[in-house]
Amino acid sequence: MNESNPTTNHESGSPTKKALILEVAQGLAKPRYTPAEIEQIRRQLIVHLGEKGKTSADYIVTVLEEAGMRVVWSTRSDTEGRYEEEFSDLLHFSTLDEAEMCLVRLDELLRKFLLESDSHAAERVREVARLGRRRAEMISRNHKVDARKRAEKEEIGHWFGIWLETPDAFFDWLEVRKQAPDFQKRFPRPPDEET
Repeated sequence: MNESNPTTNHESGSPTKKALILEVAQGLAKPRYTPAEIEQIRRQLIVHLGEKGKTSADYIVTVLEEAGMRVVWSTRSDTEGRYEEEFSDLLHFSTLDEAEMCLVRLDELLRKFLLESDSHAAERVREVARLGRRRAEMISRNHKVDARKRAEKEEIGHWFGIWLETPDAFFDWLEVRKQAPDFQKRFPRPPDEET
């Protein structure tokens, strides 16, 4: 009964991407869809459709908005585009060092916005960090990725999680973490980088 199932593509018998986006979104039953929900939907597409399920967040946002769902793609709407320079290109962390610098920058921004009592911008920083954590965790579970890279991304995801929970203690914790024998065994420094 493919004709009666709106999520079925008549040619292949598999759900269409658009219908699946709406199905997953309705299953989440949220009053509004933030980057966290968009990322969940994006991951579910890959789970259900494999390679064919890969899609951009922008496409998902467009589908949801066309269906009349409320999308708060970021707190950008609340910050009126004021801090776009600070937010642009924050999430670059292909190495542990880059991840640390990314978190340093996020921490600086969070402190700046908290000092200025700008709760919308501070929440946007946390939102970016949550997205970073999800990206790292997603890569860490992708078995097509090199094992060392997966281990690094798992570690980075953990860093983002700790920073989100306890930003004030994070950098002290990180220094201790980097000295830990298990960390040094998992992520040995090349001899020319050792201090």
